[in-house]
Amino acid sequence: MEPTPASLLQRLRHPEDQAAWDRLVELYTPLLFHWAERLGLQDADAADLVQDVFVILVRRLPDFRYDPGQSFHAWLKTVTVNRWRERCRARTPVVTDRTWEELPDRTIIEDDHEDRRILAHRALKLIEGEFSPVLWQAFREYALAGRPPHEVARELGLSPGTVYSIKSKVLHRLRQELQDFLD
Repeated sequence: MEPTPASLLQRLRHPEDQAAWDRLVELYTPLLFHWAERLGLQDADAADLVQDVFVILVRRLPDFRYDPGQSFHAWLKTVTVNRWRERCRARTPVVTDRTWEELPDRTIIEDDHEDRRILAHRALKLIEGEFSPVLWQAFREYALAGRPPHEVARELGLSPGTVYSIKSKVLHRLRQELQDFLD
């Protein structure tokens, strides 16, 4: 089983822990690209920004001290926006369909609901392999598609109690995966 995010943040303090860095990249790359898209960047420039952010993380996370009262997610947004601003100030050839004045800070910061959806979706993909295909299908049908548990159970040859139980187990595992990464 993968470590909880708080332990992942601790592991990221050790640059040689490749598995921890791989997990961070797997979890956060889609969200970083989403933020870059909201900043109006084209694909190549978004990729450059995401790469820049990961370079910054490699430098800064070994000294990062997790504070449960603070949000890693918000800190990462700040790092991303600040790097984008630095690129704009340096007049790096970044092509955007918005000007600096047209894009107030709230454009990237206010949509926490969408950020949570992206991270939850990515985390679900990362933990899917920890469950059997039939149990994962039960979870998807009941928890995500909203189908009645007795129908899902009947179709998959499970008891309704198993369908309820798998939803609870997957959501517990999802909370572990995202613990402390979201406010």
